[in-house]
Amino acid sequence: MTILLLSAAVPHATTDLARHRAVHGALPAIGRRDADALIAAVDAAGLRGRGGAGFPTARKLAAVAGARKPVVVVNGTEGEPASSKDRLLLGRQPHLVLDGAVTAARAVGAAEIVLVAPAVTHAALARAVDDRTARDEPDVRLVAAAEGYVAGEETAVLAHVEGRPAVPRLAPPRPAERGLFGRPTLVQNVETLAHLGLIARYGPEWFRGAGTPERPGTTLVSVSGAVARRGVHEVPVGLPVDEVLRLAGGPSEPTRALLVGGYFGAWVDGAARPALTDRDLRPHGASVGAGVVIALGATACPVRTVARLASWMSGQSAGQCGSCVNGLAAIAGVLVRLADGDGTPDDLGLLTRWIAMVDSRGACAHPTGTVRMIASAAALFADELEDHAHHGRCATCAAAPIDARERVAA
Repeated sequence: MTILLLSAAVPHATTDLARHRAVHGALPAIGRRDADALIAAVDAAGLRGRGGAGFPTARKLAAVAGARKPVVVVNGTEGEPASSKDRLLLGRQPHLVLDGAVTAARAVGAAEIVLVAPAVTHAALARAVDDRTARDEPDVRLVAAAEGYVAGEETAVLAHVEGRPAVPRLAPPRPAERGLFGRPTLVQNVETLAHLGLIARYGPEWFRGAGTPERPGTTLVSVSGAVARRGVHEVPVGLPVDEVLRLAGGPSEPTRALLVGGYFGAWVDGAARPALTDRDLRPHGASVGAGVVIALGATACPVRTVARLASWMSGQSAGQCGSCVNGLAAIAGVLVRLADGDGTPDDLGLLTRWIAMVDSRGACAHPTGTVRMIASAAALFADELEDHAHHGRCATCAAAPIDARERVAA
């Protein structure tokens, strides 16, 4: 198995600067004249963002490079509840993240780095920043990340750093044009920057030694649900999902479905087991996204599971538009009624109609991403939804002990 990001990792401990440099060596010096060559190398490497959207990293760098007083913001908010990869890197591989942030700052000409991360990681990060005594490195400021799903969206991160509520704003202007306190801003995910620091050392061909031609490199995948061992695993992009589950000790029971890509992802039939690439996942309506795989076991009612997810996502609305505040609440309400056995066949029609009404509307991607996940569930779990609508429960519910059939609404 190819290991790039975690090659210097020490089990259950933070990798210090000495070990980090013993494995990877010192970060190469990058002057202003080298910036264009570095961005070209990142472009040749094919690095794409690992935060969910998969945007080409070189294009983000180029959009800020040469601007007046740019700033680099490291986005370690990780609002996706099923993901823990960024917290793992921040807590155990802080120097790799800092290498990437420094590389990005040198590429765009920034003298300041703002590192937004959960407070639990700040002790390790502060020690790592203090250990780095190079005079030519930009200043690093730590900011505790805001909580909430939408708080990880890049404009919400910037709003939080500015002292405002961590909610997304309408774009344009994009952060590259007018970001933190009006300055041109590069916002990059933690894992993306960790890869960037390695590409600066080893070059694009080395990076392309793993993954696929379309999506080179490795990716960190947070695996949870009905598996033997929940956790984060580094895998080459393109690894079959079967192999990802095997790294987690294998399924703990027969797999009914997989939620791939996180709460903004899509449900995939458990028998399909595609490769972990956007191309292979696209026929299933899914993408790699934030690198999340959740296994739904055969003993779990899918209607109840989706109702819980929909209710949680409805509660994460930024409250900026009706399609999100009212639409998601209405859809979650239908799913909860069906899950609790209080629904009717008419609710299935409401569910279909309201999903279409909410899709692609709103001030940010929250309603669209949420209904994408729900729509994929409605298609994959159509039989179970029909059973709940007509009989109040499905075969899985009927087989569960009575004390396990708690109401979702409770």
